[in-house]
Amino acid sequence: MVIVVYDIPDDKRRTKLAQFLEGYGRRVQYSVFECFISLDEMRLLYAKVKTKVKLEEDNVRFYWLPPEAAANSLTLGSEPPQAPPTYYII
Repeated sequence: MVIVVYDIPDDKRRTKLAQFLEGYGRRVQYSVFECFISLDEMRLLYAKVKTKVKLEEDNVRFYWLPPEAAANSLTLGSEPPQAPPTYYII
């Protein structure tokens, strides 16, 4: 699991990044996403995000957590982190 957190002062860039990250994970707070991706996928995501932000103004952090971290997390006011389904039945 990867936690992506950001602080971006520009509304337009912040909105674009949030919309982009919705394709990778679930938004759990205004500027926090939980993404169930591998470490290699995180590195690719990092490279993509790097092209969407201004390094001198924006702050984006990626925290890769081992799989057991989600199972051992505690939450208040929301459900614990859950990986998306492996498949969908339509």
